[in-house]
Amino acid sequence: MRYLILSDLHANLQALDAVIEDAQAIGYDAVLVLGDLVGYGADPAAVIDRTLALEPAAMIRGNHDKVCAGIESPLLFNDAARVSAEWTAEVLDEEHLGVLRSLPKGPQLVNAGIEICHGTPFDEDHYVFDDHDASRAADSARARICLFGHTHVPAIYATAQDPVVAAPEATDLLRLPREAPALINVGSVGQPRDGDPRAAYGVLDLEAGTLQLRRVPYDIAAAQSAILTAGLPEWLAFRLERGQ
Repeated sequence: MRYLILSDLHANLQALDAVIEDAQAIGYDAVLVLGDLVGYGADPAAVIDRTLALEPAAMIRGNHDKVCAGIESPLLFNDAARVSAEWTAEVLDEEHLGVLRSLPKGPQLVNAGIEICHGTPFDEDHYVFDDHDASRAADSARARICLFGHTHVPAIYATAQDPVVAAPEATDLLRLPREAPALINVGSVGQPRDGDPRAAYGVLDLEAGTLQLRRVPYDIAAAQSAILTAGLPEWLAFRLERGQ
């Protein structure tokens, strides 16, 4: 079973379409979505529809999904995120808002070997930025492989005794630990923040013990134009070309 992993789509339709096209070319069997379908970008309804059309095997909510759906207040967001969330809540119809409200809270077990969360298994909104956070997350995970998002930065945490190693078959292919746990973030589809503006996603093959980390160019100018046309903060458009 090959799982297509999508996280932090953030209403970026151009990025999502490019990722889907690339993923279909390399092949996958099921889809896992780690939250934040909306927020920041200008095409929330279309991104929700595209995501649902993939018929995900498992999908959870992110913090922007909660705020845009009215489940939580936007007061803790920065100004750009708050304006975007309020705009998203206004432009989405009740059907799409209902989809966001119905997204389950993470973590969720996909099977005995895979768990998904937006932030961490112990707190859906907590960020994993260092070894301490990763250790807490791994200790609270219920499966050997824990997939997370939220930071928009690809990252893999594993033990030195049973590490993740590059596979010789392809430059983007990694071999997972044979027995030890691993905490994996494949990066963001819609708003990468690692300095690489290309859309990020992953393909996990648990049976083969491999993870493929993919980066895909997309029409950034079109995504920026949509943001500006919608009247959203200029920074949300500018940051896309810088991968910030």
